[in-house]
Amino acid sequence: MQRRIFDADHEAFRETVRTFLTKEVLPHYDQWEKDGIVSREAWRAAGRQGLLGLAVPEEYGGGGNTDFRYAAVIAEEFTRAGAAGLAIGLHNDIIGPYLTSLATEEQKRRWLPGFCSGETITAIAMTEPGAGSDLQGIRTSAEDRGDHWVLNGSKTFISNGILADLVVVVARTTPEGGAHGLSLLVVERGAEGFERGRNLDKIGQKAQDTAELFFHDVRVPKENLLGELNGAFVHLMTNLAQERMGIAMAGIAAAEHLLEITTTYVKEREAFGRPLSKLQHIRFEIAEMATECAVTRTFLDRCIVDHSNGELDHVHASMAKWWATELQKRVADRCLQLHGGYGYMSEYRVARAFTDGRIQTIYGGTTEIMKEIIGRSLLG
Repeated sequence: MQRRIFDADHEAFRETVRTFLTKEVLPHYDQWEKDGIVSREAWRAAGRQGLLGLAVPEEYGGGGNTDFRYAAVIAEEFTRAGAAGLAIGLHNDIIGPYLTSLATEEQKRRWLPGFCSGETITAIAMTEPGAGSDLQGIRTSAEDRGDHWVLNGSKTFISNGILADLVVVVARTTPEGGAHGLSLLVVERGAEGFERGRNLDKIGQKAQDTAELFFHDVRVPKENLLGELNGAFVHLMTNLAQERMGIAMAGIAAAEHLLEITTTYVKEREAFGRPLSKLQHIRFEIAEMATECAVTRTFLDRCIVDHSNGELDHVHASMAKWWATELQKRVADRCLQLHGGYGYMSEYRVARAFTDGRIQTIYGGTTEIMKEIIGRSLLG
């Protein structure tokens, strides 16, 4: 079905993103996967190309464009290219809104120009060894010392953890923590007592640096409090819908691309003297995946438009996230199966997509948490 949510400007931007990927990302990606990290120059190149800070006001160096469809274009093209390592979506769509909506004027002038140029790479640190989707379990704490906070604790599975220059840390600022006792503190590179652990060895997304972070009596200036004191829970809930939409958009784009690759493969690959595509079972498999992708795409495009208009609620974002990512997982598995032994070889796109995409149903809130959110909205 022809998509109707993009206009000529969006498609021109899509060509810009594709050119950037061809010139600045894909020639280096194999090396980044070996290194376990992308180069900082790639971030600066993204900044020069205008891909960072799309929604940041122009006065701070951003694009000044809040149309979420541009974010959708980036998510789709990076997913199709298999370039999850350069986490522009995390930077723009997850962390960006915290800085633009919660930061003071002084903080904006201090952080946003570098955010948009690629000189300042960002991360958000929520997950802990004993607290994932349940924010009530956060143990990292910050003690008020008058003109500064003293931060102690640890975080894990932090994307951009090695490269990040600014880390938005979720910490308890009351003894009980929980919904009314969490705050957002920004820890900057070089802060005494702030240490990065190992770059974690994952089964997929090898080029994306994912790290453990440790805070030992880190002195955080009072002016690095982001948003309201003890208001982090509300701030996090406000921005989670956009985070989940970003993951969902990557999910459907991955499923569609895998279907394209596999459709081509079964037309060319022969078994028993004829192309696989001539076998009824293969045609049924392709038909089922194509239908599931088409239905999901229609729903996702509606969500993208609604979010661009400020009308998407957290329940429908949760629906989009769990459905699109579970579809991505199913399609990746079925497409790998249709590739046979070749599907198990790392040089084939379908093999990398299988491992790269497995995290999609976990981060940003697990499928189980998404279903719980939806169920509570319906049943109380």
